[in-house]
Amino acid sequence: MRKLAAIDIGSNAIRLQVSSVISYEEKTTFKKLEYVRFPLRLGQDVFGDNEDEPSHRIGATSSAKFLKLMKAFKLLIDLYEVDDYMGCATSAMREAENGHQLIAQVRDEYGLELEIIDGDAEAEILNNALKSFLEENKTYLHIDVGGGSTELNLYVNKEKVVAHSFPIGSVRKLNTRKSLEQVWNEMGQWVKENVKKNYGTPIAIGTGGNINKIFDLSGTKNGKILTLNKLISTRDFLASHTLEERINKLQLNPDRADVIIPASNIYISAMQWARTSKILVPKLGLKDGVMQMLYEKHQLKVS
Repeated sequence: MRKLAAIDIGSNAIRLQVSSVISYEEKTTFKKLEYVRFPLRLGQDVFGDNEDEPSHRIGATSSAKFLKLMKAFKLLIDLYEVDDYMGCATSAMREAENGHQLIAQVRDEYGLELEIIDGDAEAEILNNALKSFLEENKTYLHIDVGGGSTELNLYVNKEKVVAHSFPIGSVRKLNTRKSLEQVWNEMGQWVKENVKKNYGTPIAIGTGGNINKIFDLSGTKNGKILTLNKLISTRDFLASHTLEERINKLQLNPDRADVIIPASNIYISAMQWARTSKILVPKLGLKDGVMQMLYEKHQLKVS
């Protein structure tokens, strides 16, 4: 039984998933053996402002925690005797002045290979996870909101026709005092120009930890569509609570409680720009796309 591992080094949290590949009667599934989500907010260092000047560096405290975490991940990968793995670092790490230095240190000290990927590669990996959710003759606007960036992808008849990565995300909105109005306007213009009338009204697809949590809080049943009105009412419900109430009363993790409203505003605005009232939430993330890529790579070797 093949075992695969995916590491997702995001701006708000870092994740490791180890899965076994089960093939039975021409159907392949990934059985989760281990899942670790550690709330290390690299984006707070990189996107945060010091007076009027962003630091653009992962600080000493975060760097030390990151190195310890990667050591722990390498131990888990070895203990599970994983056949193959892939580690991807996104917005915070790629913008950090010392990002490549940290990646090299992890490789040299622990033998763990990681890769800093750009927004296009991030979107392409997610595309692998989404393929099974796309239907013929339909238009989808995929909205993936991370801590530091938002990836938008337009699919028509199961084919991606256009995509763009915008440097705006939940942690960046929370931690920078610089105006993001220009990026916000550019994102709105992009959606309005690319979601064309001849494609028909799109269905939105939302990925990312925040939309997953919003979906759960909305009371929508798994497999059902979340409506824009329900998304807005859930956002308003969260906003009616203080940060302390979100953590203690609503039982949100501290690193989710403060970014969930900025993230929800991005999903809501993208849907409004696209004039769509429905969003599908498959509860997939970068790690799921990585798993699919690793599986396909090994299938090619077998064939």
